Amino acid sequence: MNERFAQFRDRIVSYWNKFSVKQKILFFSTLFIILLIIIVVTMQLSKTQYEVAFRDLDATDSAGVINYLETSGISYKLSADGKTISVPSTDAARIKIDIGSQGIVQEGSIGFKVFDQSSSMLGTTDNEFNVKYNNALNGEVAQLLRKMQGVKDAKVLINLPKETVFASQDDQERASASVVLTFDPGFRPSQENVDGYFNLVKTAVPNLPIDNITIANDESELMPSARGGQAGISSQVEENFALQKKFEEEVRKNVKAFLSKFTGPDKVDVLVMSKLNFDKVTSQEKLATPVDTENMKGIEISSQIISNTYSGQGSSDGGVAGTGSGDVQGYPSTSGAGTTSSEETSETRNYEVNHITRDIIASPYTVKDLTINVAVEPPDGQTALDQATTDAIQNILVNIVRASLSDSGATYTDADLAKKVLVYAQPFVAEDTVAAAGGMATWMIWAIGAGALLLGAGVGYMIYRRRRGSEEEEEEEVPLQVPTEFPSINLDSVTNESQVRKQLESLAKKKPDEFVNLLRTWLADEQR
Repeated sequence: MNERFAQFRDRIVSYWNKFSVKQKILFFSTLFIILLIIIVVTMQLSKTQYEVAFRDLDATDSAGVINYLETSGISYKLSADGKTISVPSTDAARIKIDIGSQGIVQEGSIGFKVFDQSSSMLGTTDNEFNVKYNNALNGEVAQLLRKMQGVKDAKVLINLPKETVFASQDDQERASASVVLTFDPGFRPSQENVDGYFNLVKTAVPNLPIDNITIANDESELMPSARGGQAGISSQVEENFALQKKFEEEVRKNVKAFLSKFTGPDKVDVLVMSKLNFDKVTSQEKLATPVDTENMKGIEISSQIISNTYSGQGSSDGGVAGTGSGDVQGYPSTSGAGTTSSEETSETRNYEVNHITRDIIASPYTVKDLTINVAVEPPDGQTALDQATTDAIQNILVNIVRASLSDSGATYTDADLAKKVLVYAQPFVAEDTVAAAGGMATWMIWAIGAGALLLGAGVGYMIYRRRRGSEEEEEEEVPLQVPTEFPSINLDSVTNESQVRKQLESLAKKKPDEFVNLLRTWLADEQR
């Protein structure tokens, strides 16, 4: 066994000794790099990858999450500020679900879940319950606000008044709320966002009007639309201005396209100025109309007829009224007897009419004012338009203005509409003439351009000729062939014929081309 091991070792040592020093160094370097790569890959594969699971936590939430992770035996990483917690990426989703289902992260506020926790065995007093309910309501509203767009954090303080049985519902004291919001960096709330914040707080707290809600951020107080908030007034003005310009452009395009059919293309130009009404008016009508419009009656739904008749014996009145000694002047005295009767009839009928309630919303974007100015180029050889053409264009423009102002609510006469349109003849100036008036003449511009083109062509031709000449000179300067130096064999110094033969054989093996040249040289010398 030892002999075999020794033979195997000797073979390895002999095989190793065959390599040069450079090959040995290269072998050890390659082996070291392979081992290093294996170690690094193993460490990277076995390294735990962490993923941020919770961020922007307060001290209470961070303590609750850390307690849960340590109890469950889950590794974690806590940031320097204590607000961010990272967990293994393979279990991040499960950990988020578990912590979220247990309600550990409350974002610095408690909610109505506080009532699910165990209380005192003796029960809860009224004051303790009121404090818990108020804190829970503050926390719920704060959590709702954090879900709104752009809100990073919210702090809510709600004041709930004490209810009393001695005051009516209208006389009860109203609740109030104070809210401080922290927005995401770069976020600017629009008026719609601000109204959403106020409506959320209003609907979450009972008996809380918008006037008793105060919402502010670190810069200023936010105002709802009901109290004159104007966060979105600038965007609304820009939108209205864009709509007005779009309307004017549409009218201008339609008028120009229609008139171009008669005057020819590029012979007419239109200027339109308008004023739109962007007010949105809402009204309500309550009407009562008869069902039978001819007789102006409704539907008879009930009727009642009462008839009473009375009869009896009594004295009849006689003589002159008020002439007796004991009579009252103007009233007949009672004397005599006879039969009396009376009859009373009453009739009541109830009719039902049509009750109509209409909610009318007047559409905005109505045209309040419109003026159209048209410039027409007269035909060739004329300086003005004929009266018939001018009148026709005038009538077309008046009809367009009348149709556009039909819903404006104002009444315009033909004279008023004629003042809102204008047609005039004006020869148009050509564009090339305008360009020439602003600088050099057109022929001068073309001459300068042609000169620059010729100059560039000449310079390019000279560069081409110079490069061509340099290439020809390089081709002519061909290096001379170096004469071949043949190896020399000193035959005088060599006395042994075998040595000459060995040298010739060695030269034929190592340098066959030179050996052939040497033989050719010898043959040439012998022929001379």
